[in-house]
Amino acid sequence: MMNNFKLLLILLLVTVISCSKKEDKSPSYYKGNLTILTDESFKSVTEALAEGYMINYPDTKIKVITKKEDLGFLDLLNDKARIAVMSKDLSAEEIKAYEEQVDLKFLPAKFAADAVIFIVPKNSAKVSITMDEIKQGMQSEDKKFIFDGGNSSNLNFVAQKLKKQPKDLKFSIIPGSVNVIEELNKYPDKIGVIGLNTFSRPYDETSEKLREMVKILPIDVNGKLYTPNSDGLREMKYPFTRVLYFLTNEGNFNIANGFIRYSCTQLGQMIVEKEGLQPYNIYRREVQMR
Repeated sequence: MMNNFKLLLILLLVTVISCSKKEDKSPSYYKGNLTILTDESFKSVTEALAEGYMINYPDTKIKVITKKEDLGFLDLLNDKARIAVMSKDLSAEEIKAYEEQVDLKFLPAKFAADAVIFIVPKNSAKVSITMDEIKQGMQSEDKKFIFDGGNSSNLNFVAQKLKKQPKDLKFSIIPGSVNVIEELNKYPDKIGVIGLNTFSRPYDETSEKLREMVKILPIDVNGKLYTPNSDGLREMKYPFTRVLYFLTNEGNFNIANGFIRYSCTQLGQMIVEKEGLQPYNIYRREVQMR
């Protein structure tokens, strides 16, 4: 009788341990580790969202790693990362590769409107730039425009807007958006091309110092000037407005999809707004009393 009782206890113990192991392996959005790949141009907003998520879910640990947009997409396809921040419109071939390799439907989770901006030193006499200047300058041997990298999100986006491949454009490079800002005064005849989120935080001390070094050129379209302010981004009037979105290869509701959901809800969208970008899912409502 005693032996049977001991055997029953052992079986119960094994069952409890087995169930515990299964629970530990079950998907969870509120605990675990996650690495997010993002281009340097939108690193700031990605880090802010990651910090917000970790505050709400203390058992999560999120690391944000900067990687050029194209390389981040490839890592996602090859299962080297679970989530990447993107801005460019994927080609039909890229969407097909995503759906075949990841085995998920292509459903970009849009969360913010950002912009590619054209900057000159603060003391420059230049006050605006036309679309024709941009088109012609990107074909000129003068290499008038300075980008932050050869396969950066900023270059990809400008190339798409001009209906060109990056390899067909002519440009200069200073690695890193912050370096473009800090070194631009050495090249008074050049124009820097960076992402707005590089220094869009309104009350951030570092962002303020960087903004003081340069001025943003409005885009002249048929005599009308468009700037990357909240109205220009919200209404997509600024010609180089771009929408940031998340892609994941996670098929269940684990930490990557939990983070995406958080970023697209009111809390996440408030963080996007504090970053100086336009929230994609929540717009400010104005009521006029008469």
